[in-house]
Amino acid sequence: MYRVTNIKPAGSWVMAEAVDRVTLDADDRTRRRIVLTGENGTQFLLDFVSPVTLHHGDGLVLDDGSIVLVAGMPEPLAEIAASSPREFVRLAWHLGNRHTDVQITGSRIRIRRDHVLEDMMRGLGATVTLIDAPFEPHATVPHSHDHEHAHHHHHGDHHGHDHER
Repeated sequence: MYRVTNIKPAGSWVMAEAVDRVTLDADDRTRRRIVLTGENGTQFLLDFVSPVTLHHGDGLVLDDGSIVLVAGMPEPLAEIAASSPREFVRLAWHLGNRHTDVQITGSRIRIRRDHVLEDMMRGLGATVTLIDAPFEPHATVPHSHDHEHAHHHHHGDHHGHDHER
């Protein structure tokens, strides 16, 4: 079995040189370790120290020097358009506030289809078009809804934990 030794970013290599191709959705393109089989039968191991995000058009360089093309699988998406740059920012803020994966393509925002978010965008004045295309969401920052709150005592203050007086 071959091993991936390097990743050539999309646009930095000639795609016609690829010996095989793997088609993956957005979730499957973020991996640390996985065995994949190309459409022509090339089997290889992707094994990195930490997770990598592969992009549509990337080339996976195998240990024999051959290259496998990464293709983004078309996914059901909603493409959102705003009437102005100011409205675009407002729509993006609302989506970000809901921790939604987004892809920004020029003057459009793409999200995975979600009728609740689509209706919300329409309600905010956006034009929503349903499409099938590879999804390239921007990297998200992990977050938690478990928040630590400061809790301190001042010397000399009486403080019980019932918080009732």
